[in-house]
Amino acid sequence: MAGPTEYKPTIVGFLCNWCCYGGADLCGVSRYQYPPYLRVIRLMCSGRVDLAFIFRAFASAADGVFIGGCHLNDCHYNPEGNYDALGNTLMAKRILKHLGVNPERLRLEWVSAGEGIRFAEVMNDFSNKVKSLGRFGSSEGIDRAELKSRLEAATQLVPYVKLVERERLRVPVRTEEGYQKFFGSEEFNDLFNELILDKLAMSRIMSFLRLKPVSAGELSEGLGLNPCEVAKHLDDLAGEGLISFDENRICVATR
Repeated sequence: MAGPTEYKPTIVGFLCNWCCYGGADLCGVSRYQYPPYLRVIRLMCSGRVDLAFIFRAFASAADGVFIGGCHLNDCHYNPEGNYDALGNTLMAKRILKHLGVNPERLRLEWVSAGEGIRFAEVMNDFSNKVKSLGRFGSSEGIDRAELKSRLEAATQLVPYVKLVERERLRVPVRTEEGYQKFFGSEEFNDLFNELILDKLAMSRIMSFLRLKPVSAGELSEGLGLNPCEVAKHLDDLAGEGLISFDENRICVATR
């Protein structure tokens, strides 16, 4: 009788062409060993890894997402490329945590083209971490379909998040310590709660309503949101002309 099949996680890796991809190539040539879970997507710069790429990878059943770029201040395009990757990763982790996704499923590392053994060490460590977390949704205790719905709502919000980052969430000091300090600060926490969480909830509401008209109570129960919070968001959405009311049902407004 065959035993249980070993769980093999799927990890999507976005690798910078000039450094991390070169490190991965050297790792292979040098025959350094790491688990074969990584599915590589090569980009010219780690700063090209959009928030939407991360959310879509998880929504498409990735168990982990890895971003690998040049060391800070060593970007092959400009000094800001990998800082953009750092900012996007820290923002993505905060949004993922709010959605109920374990942020440890997302990892960013700097690996040069000459660090084949470091690439193997990083991938062994991250692969073991993802494997210990189990299939996407397992450590979260949330149905994968529900997580996918939340991630799709977050993806719809990405253009707005970019605008907020450019106008209100500028990191004052371009150093790794400066980014970590800013994204861990009360200032960022307050701005995140004020500018992003309400929009994220409204995006989830709109995604839910696109399936079928429902009552406010069904919205609250289906999304796990406080009824008072739902009422506030519905009032805002109605004011923007995005929803309409048909007796006790709420539906997406037709234009």
